Amino acid sequence: MGADALATAVIAAAGSGDRLGAGGPKALIEIAGRPLLAWSQAAVAEAAAIGEVVIAAPPGREDEVRSIAGAAEVVTGGASRSESVALALDRVDAGLVAIHDAARPLATSALFDAVVSELDGDPACAGVVAAAPVADTLKRALAGRVIETVPRSELWAVQTPQAFRVEALQEALDTDAETLAGATDDASLIEAVGGVVRVFPWDGPNLKVTTRTDMRIAEALLGRNVPGTLAP
Repeated sequence: MGADALATAVIAAAGSGDRLGAGGPKALIEIAGRPLLAWSQAAVAEAAAIGEVVIAAPPGREDEVRSIAGAAEVVTGGASRSESVALALDRVDAGLVAIHDAARPLATSALFDAVVSELDGDPACAGVVAAAPVADTLKRALAGRVIETVPRSELWAVQTPQAFRVEALQEALDTDAETLAGATDDASLIEAVGGVVRVFPWDGPNLKVTTRTDMRIAEALLGRNVPGTLAP
C-alpha cells in the first residue's frame, strides 16, 4: 500500500459458494495453498494506489476472514453482493474506492493501480472497470434456437477491480433490495443513474472462480506465480 494511496479497496467475499459446490463460503476455500481471499488481499496490499481495505465477510464467518485479512477491516456481508458492497462502503472515508470480487484471485496490484489511476485522471468519469474485448462469436437463442448473431465489436467482458467515485457509488446503491439483488456488478448500478463508466482494457488472466474447472485453471496459474507478479 502506497503512502500516497488514492483509494480504499473493498473486497466482496461474502458469497456462499453454492455454484462451486465448495461446501462453504467460496472465499475461504483453499486454492494453490492458501484461501481464495488471501490472493486478492495480497494484491491490494502491494498496490500503490490502495490505502485502507474493507472486506465483506460471509455472515457467521467473520473471525475466519479476520485471520486472513491482516490489517483490513472486516464487515458482515449482506443478502446480495451489492448489499455487501453497500455495507462495506459505509466504512470507506476515501473519495475513490476499488471494488473487487474475492473470486478473482488472479488480479494483480498493477491492475488495481491502473483502474484507480484512470479514474483519478478523468474528473467526468464516475467509474472505470477492468474488461476484456469479447473474442467468441455471440448468438442470441430462444428455446435452444438461434435467433441472431450478435455483433461483438463493441462488446466487453467486464471484470473486477472496478474503481468508482465513492459519492457516485453511494448514490447508485441507494435503491431497493430487489434492484441490488439483481445487479451482477456495481458499474451497472452507476450506469442506471446516468454515471459515465469507462473500460480499462486488460488481457491478463483474471478469471472468476465459479466452477471446479475455473478452480483448476486458477490453481495451475497461481501455483507457478507469486501474488502480484502475473503478467498481463
